[in-house]
Amino acid sequence: MRVKQHPILEDCREPDTYIFYNGERIPAVTGEPIAAALIAAGVRTLRYTAKNHTGRSIFCGIGRCNDCKMVVNGVPNTRTCVTPVETGMRVETQYGLGEKEERQ
Repeated sequence: MRVKQHPILEDCREPDTYIFYNGERIPAVTGEPIAAALIAAGVRTLRYTAKNHTGRSIFCGIGRCNDCKMVVNGVPNTRTCVTPVETGMRVETQYGLGEKEERQ
């Protein structure tokens, strides 16, 4: 589910790299936000809340809320809406507050 043609955006690039989402290889465009690559691949739930265990997805898209936080390359609480894709990144669904916050 990617934009192939757009009347204003001239540069609608095709995937040129990949990331791993929960161990599955996902096509991506270098430099696009991780969340955009996941949504284009059909992933809708990025994390689950600590209290009610409800799924969350992208909300603000500018790094101000907490809904897109995931574990990226072993680092919990990474805001995937503003973190650019790099080849071979390991992205995992985050459950609760993230490993580092839960230990406190």
